[in-house]
Amino acid sequence: MLKQIIEYFQTDASEFTGYLVQHIKLSLIALIIAICIGIPLGYFSYRNKKVGEVLTTSSQLLRIIPSLAVLFILIPIIGVGELPALIALTFLAIPPIIMNTILGFNEIPAITLEVARGIGMNQKQLRNRIEFPLAAPYILNGIKLALVEIIASATLATYIGAGGLGTLIFTGLGLYRMDLLVIGGGTVALLSLLSMALMDLLIEKVGENHG
Repeated sequence: MLKQIIEYFQTDASEFTGYLVQHIKLSLIALIIAICIGIPLGYFSYRNKKVGEVLTTSSQLLRIIPSLAVLFILIPIIGVGELPALIALTFLAIPPIIMNTILGFNEIPAITLEVARGIGMNQKQLRNRIEFPLAAPYILNGIKLALVEIIASATLATYIGAGGLGTLIFTGLGLYRMDLLVIGGGTVALLSLLSMALMDLLIEKVGENHG
């Protein structure tokens, strides 16, 4: 099998690069959209407890829906290609971002907020100088969880014609090519591990700066 893997990279390296770029591009776009939606919703939920309860419950329910189910639900509505894949991946990534954003703000010590108000900070200053910096490690952890979820689930986007590393995995399954399975699955695993390691470093750095 090692010989087959080497031969694949010798003859089809450009194909692999194309799938890798598709996978990373799809994942990053979905993550950016999820961040733009999830963090504001998480902050609004922190400010409004009733909304927070609804969104927390909804997020927990959304997390139990299988990725493939979301993709298939969207096919009759939007069709196939990158757009439904992006919507599905964003849909899956928003819950962990919302939940960890809410958690981060709720973990801020009440005494810290009281002191900040006591020295004359207005709501905008409180949000920018106290709340977001202290909640940042939790928010970043939510983004980390979302990114890993996206990278893994993006392999299923092949089912609806969005490309990516899933193409190698499902081609390997269809042709009984173990080398393609190892290349595709191994690359997805490495991407996930690398993403987790980089996010952990970022979280640690942010935690040290605001500790």
